[in-house]
Amino acid sequence: MGWTRIGMAFHRCSLSFLSPRLSAYHLPRSISATIFSHQMSTDAKSVAARLNSAGFIRSQGFIGGKWTDAYDGKTIEVTNPATGEVITNVSCMGGRETYDAIASAQDAFVSWSKQTAAERSKCLRRWYDLIMAHKDELGQLMTLEQGKPLKEAIGEVSYGASFIEFYAEEAKRVYGDVIPATLPDRRLFVLKQPVGVVGAITPWNFPLAMITRKVAPALACGCTVVIKPSELTPLTALAAAELAIQAGIPPGAVNVVMGNASDIGEALLASPQVRKITFTGSTAVGKKLMAGAASTVKKVSLELGGNAPCIIFDDADLDVALKGAMATKFRNSGQTCVCANRILVQEGIYDKFANAFSNAVSSMKVGDGFGEGVVQGPLINDAAVHKVESLVQDAISKGAKVLIGGKKHSLGMTFFEPTVITDVKSEMQISREEVFGPVAPLLKFKTEEEAIRMANDTNAGLAAYIFTTSIKRSWRVSEALEYGLVGVNEGLISTEVAPFGGVKQSGLGREGSKYGMDEYLELCKEKRNKACCLAATSSSPEHKSHGFETDEC
Repeated sequence: MGWTRIGMAFHRCSLSFLSPRLSAYHLPRSISATIFSHQMSTDAKSVAARLNSAGFIRSQGFIGGKWTDAYDGKTIEVTNPATGEVITNVSCMGGRETYDAIASAQDAFVSWSKQTAAERSKCLRRWYDLIMAHKDELGQLMTLEQGKPLKEAIGEVSYGASFIEFYAEEAKRVYGDVIPATLPDRRLFVLKQPVGVVGAITPWNFPLAMITRKVAPALACGCTVVIKPSELTPLTALAAAELAIQAGIPPGAVNVVMGNASDIGEALLASPQVRKITFTGSTAVGKKLMAGAASTVKKVSLELGGNAPCIIFDDADLDVALKGAMATKFRNSGQTCVCANRILVQEGIYDKFANAFSNAVSSMKVGDGFGEGVVQGPLINDAAVHKVESLVQDAISKGAKVLIGGKKHSLGMTFFEPTVITDVKSEMQISREEVFGPVAPLLKFKTEEEAIRMANDTNAGLAAYIFTTSIKRSWRVSEALEYGLVGVNEGLISTEVAPFGGVKQSGLGREGSKYGMDEYLELCKEKRNKACCLAATSSSPEHKSHGFETDEC
């Protein structure tokens, strides 16, 4: 497998070390961000009321450019995980609404795919501008429904918007090819054409970025989309859809249905009009979608679960390793697919690192995402807490030791203490399963070869991290790791300019970068006889004067 390098972070066939950036670009806005971000009450109810009065909280699905209730009138609650309070009730949709959304997307595809790349680019650019103009409001909405700290949520808005900006530019760079023909009087051309209607199924942990990372390249290519956001965090998706329409993206090109996940998924899989499924979520659900897509032979891209190792060698710069491990472990309360799931530390520095790491973790402030200085919010729901508790107890029962944390936080609800566990072994469940919580298991290794073996001993292959000051070791270990992304001396490796995706059972396909466009395109070969004129048919005077009156020579 090929590698390239930028700075000190690697992607399989690409790489990056950039963290999500904040854009300085702003438009005049109808709602003052200053009111929201600087004079905002820390009371979540007050924030919700302000967002609602400003039109940022939508409760209906979005089909064919219209806000639509569920046909049977059913709704589901969207709650704030930090307080348990209901933010709003949204339409609980199913198969019928999804089929109508698909039909709307198919109708819109006819015209959207025929627009020039420049026209699609302008629409995407306006969408980016609107999202950045309202990044504070979108960040607050995200904190309300998902729980992550406000600063982190606003950072996600900027990160998510970066994919729209990037693909607004890439829309104009979809190039075909000319192939030398095998016969002298023939010409072979390769065209790239949009695949068609796309079903995009997205998770709750990144309510905006996981949508824009899929929808932006799809729209740039000329596809239309039906988005199925998580029923736990649909509000950010609905707000983004509203801004897409304001940006001039035509009705039907973007649709949002939420509610009954199985019914919506079955409709997307069964419809022959849906030509592509893109999904971010668990490996178990990804396998079901892959099997279901076979009946209509859809293109599929899957970004699934991880079991990321973070390998810290004894020659690592300890300060860099601490900073990187903290960033990759505790971002979003440990609820990301690229979080360090296992921290492998070489025996020579194991105790020193464990003590320094525990001290750093002990200073983390846990609380409501709107609180001053909060760096860790709640887990998404009770099921997430129960899973984390189970993994911690299994590790303790098998000999692991809790240095700090290890239980539900005194704040109650779904808050969990930032946790560090030592003496963890590879056979423990916490080393075999994706934790998806603020728990850092520390494993000890002796040699480089042992570290590589331990790191690769999993069915997952999404992200991995290594910390070392040896350039030779960084290349050697990076190439030996069976992962789609490898960060070297860096804990935040996601960026819009580099491909994101895994190997083994962590998924198929890539998102982000120029390679992300290929997931939404079909290669079409065209064979022409040399005697055939390639000019477009036109009866205009200027075309006649150049011999272009007909397409026959």
